[in-house]
Amino acid sequence: MATIFYARVSTTDQTVEHQRIGAEAAGFKIDRVVADHGVSGVSTRLAERPEGKRLFDILRSGDTLVVRWIDRLGRNYGDVCDAIREFMRRGVVIRTVINGLTFDGATKDPMQQAVRDALIAFMAATAQANAEAIKEAQRGGIALAKATAGEMKYRGRKPTFDKDQLEVVRNMLEQSAGVGQIAAATGLSRQTIYRIKEDPAGAEGALASWART
Repeated sequence: MATIFYARVSTTDQTVEHQRIGAEAAGFKIDRVVADHGVSGVSTRLAERPEGKRLFDILRSGDTLVVRWIDRLGRNYGDVCDAIREFMRRGVVIRTVINGLTFDGATKDPMQQAVRDALIAFMAATAQANAEAIKEAQRGGIALAKATAGEMKYRGRKPTFDKDQLEVVRNMLEQSAGVGQIAAATGLSRQTIYRIKEDPAGAEGALASWART
């Protein structure tokens, strides 16, 4: 039985190493890392990614698949739900670093199955909703950058967080994590996390604005 860690990095601000270190810090003993680089979790299904499709070949009954959060599998509701259910049918256990959730097909009780499936559906829907919110914020940041091009650009102070950290903060806030817990997980100050919490779209827009300089 092996523990496989799957990482997906879609931008240069994210790294596989960052995700792996986070998993090991949470107590996971990783036997193998499988990672996709520069792949969208919205438009590219897990089974269509260069490395994602390998998971369907190498995972066996009794193995554990570890991901930082469900959105690493994808940000498309249907794809995430289908992938997790297929892995569970094969006897694979899926575990998340953030919140320490576990999904498997062990229970035969229909009520427990219903609760488990509802949680999977909720998390998959949250992943897609977050992706749509981020895209909207990016469009706003890009529009702002274009509107100020050729003028005296005032972008404010450069963000003290990167895209990977912002994504972790947003995901943990969605799961009702405390500010102290988020600060420990990301290395960001409590003040920074409060600012992101109060204006997540503004935080995303600030990153987009600075990224285009």
